[in-house]
Amino acid sequence: MKAIIFAGGTGTRLWPLSRKKSPKQFEKIIGNRSTLQLSVDRLYPDFKAKDIFVSTNVSYKELVREQLPNIPKGNFLFEPEKRDVGPAIALIMGTLSRQNPREPVAILWSDHLVKRLELFRKILKVAGSEIRKNPNKIIFIAHKPRFPSTNLGYIHLAHQIKSVNRVKFFLFEGFKYRPDEKTAKKFMDSGRYAWNLGYFVTTPQFIYSAFKKLAPNIYKNTESILKYYGKKNYAAELKKRYGKVENISFDNAILENLDKEDALVVVDDIGWSDVGAWEALKEALENHPYENVIRGRVTLEHVRDSLIYNYEDSKLIVGIDLDENIVVNTKDAILITKKTSVPKIKKLVEKFEGTENEKLT
Repeated sequence: MKAIIFAGGTGTRLWPLSRKKSPKQFEKIIGNRSTLQLSVDRLYPDFKAKDIFVSTNVSYKELVREQLPNIPKGNFLFEPEKRDVGPAIALIMGTLSRQNPREPVAILWSDHLVKRLELFRKILKVAGSEIRKNPNKIIFIAHKPRFPSTNLGYIHLAHQIKSVNRVKFFLFEGFKYRPDEKTAKKFMDSGRYAWNLGYFVTTPQFIYSAFKKLAPNIYKNTESILKYYGKKNYAAELKKRYGKVENISFDNAILENLDKEDALVVVDDIGWSDVGAWEALKEALENHPYENVIRGRVTLEHVRDSLIYNYEDSKLIVGIDLDENIVVNTKDAILITKKTSVPKIKKLVEKFEGTENEKLT
């Protein structure tokens, strides 16, 4: 079984730590390992390094190789320009379909936290076994909602059809993207919806065939690149041709258009969190909702429900009488905001373009 980890995001909502030159997945936001490194670590020992692939932008070539020295150089896919995930998945699935078209493959992401590692690995293993039996299927790995999130998509579940080693499989009913708060609460209360993590297990053959049927422009462009695969001019042809296709997400291009009969869903609580924003990181690391989450030299007095991260050893952050705040100190910028205002960070940083602060993005 193979695993593909996508690591091409920019992570503006984790500014000022996450920057264009070194996005969130390469930064040490949890302990002394980046979330990219953690995403690889959690696959061991069930996966060997030779079975783990990483897809990212060519701008991060040196970063990923430095952080993942055990991954073979041939297992890195460097996209020559930034496109959405649709073309990237087509390229790597097309590549793998030329090697082992029916071998199970897991698609995963580099900026998530998973706490229940044994359960996570068991689900991947069971899902892989099911795909070996049914290579023309896709299995979504979903998560039981902890709260009615309006930032995540939801998978609509039909009835359970079986259980394998206590891993429950449900029929797939459809996707619902980022509902409003009232709808999200209804979804959670119904028990028929689960968070969509973007994790799935399938085969290269199945997904690449789906591109041929559902996104023929992406498929044709990918084929025009892969006919040079293994040849000396492959890198040049990849650079020349990769961007000549629509910029579309994998969900929009393929998943929304799949026949329901082709998909199954596994739902469990693997201790997953999307740590792509400061308030989400706090929710992932806190033991209770009002706990402070701190890093570095920080002293607090009468502070509640806040995240205070200090990346300068020579400086002490002192907080007094604060509630629901985010404070992040880096060597060249300090972020101070309310938890509820974190979604505004991205738009604010975008305004730095063309100004003297552009260098901070």
